[in-house]
Amino acid sequence: MRTKRTRGGIAFDAANYAALALLGAATLYPFWNLLAISLNESMDTLRGGITLFPRKFTLDNYTLIFQNRRLFSAVGLSVARTLVGTAAALAATMMVAYALSRKEFVLRKALNTVLVVSMYVNGGLIPYYLLIKQLGLTNTFLVYIVPGLLGAFHVMIMRSFFDELPAGLIESAKLDGAGEFQTLLRVVAPISLPVIATIALFVSVGHWNAWLDNYLFNTDEKLTLLQYELMKILMQSTEQIGAGATNTVDADLMRMTTPQSIRATMTIVATVPILLVYPFMQNYFIKGMTLGAVKE
Repeated sequence: MRTKRTRGGIAFDAANYAALALLGAATLYPFWNLLAISLNESMDTLRGGITLFPRKFTLDNYTLIFQNRRLFSAVGLSVARTLVGTAAALAATMMVAYALSRKEFVLRKALNTVLVVSMYVNGGLIPYYLLIKQLGLTNTFLVYIVPGLLGAFHVMIMRSFFDELPAGLIESAKLDGAGEFQTLLRVVAPISLPVIATIALFVSVGHWNAWLDNYLFNTDEKLTLLQYELMKILMQSTEQIGAGATNTVDADLMRMTTPQSIRATMTIVATVPILLVYPFMQNYFIKGMTLGAVKE
């Protein structure tokens, strides 16, 4: 039987919906505004006043971006880095988190301490660069994968999730003769999809947006990433180097653009792939962020 709603309850729900609508609009507006700027003539954008819709519609900003001769290979390399890097990081994170979640592991407390300390203390950029160079990772694809295999924060989230799994489930698997790897892959992993998806989203976004390691460790143009190529286009636009732009984009078109329009266009180009993937992982993401932090 449906209960009759009071006026106070209806007013409260209406206020909640209105507040959520305003919050959603405030969240969506910056991205929508960037889209409008990216579709507006660059010189006209300098006048200001672009809000929700372009005043003088044009695709010149996107034409400039996609005229870069190395952009499409950079997209392919960024996709490869994101897929390989995410898969490798998930494998490493799962194994370490599972080991740290086992109470019988003698080095559990020591390694937990090391991970926590590493979240607050690092050796600095110069020692990091020297380490990467001594490992022979410079000018290789592996420099995008190996340094990011393990993140302390990701391990903590996944370990917290594993700690909440029923101990009897793992014990029953071992009684059936399953080893540690079999238990992890066949028992723990299938029921840990929420936290796995959460970590996958964190890692994949980090790989997709990364460009600094490309700048520091890779001078080979065949290993250029999308974000680094976009950054170079923005620098060319900022400095207005027409002659220097002829190697990658049209010099005349470069002179007709502004850094503000290029920046907005770059943001749209770099963000859309993540926006397309996120809806499919949203439910897992929310569950992973809540279940791993709840204590019974």
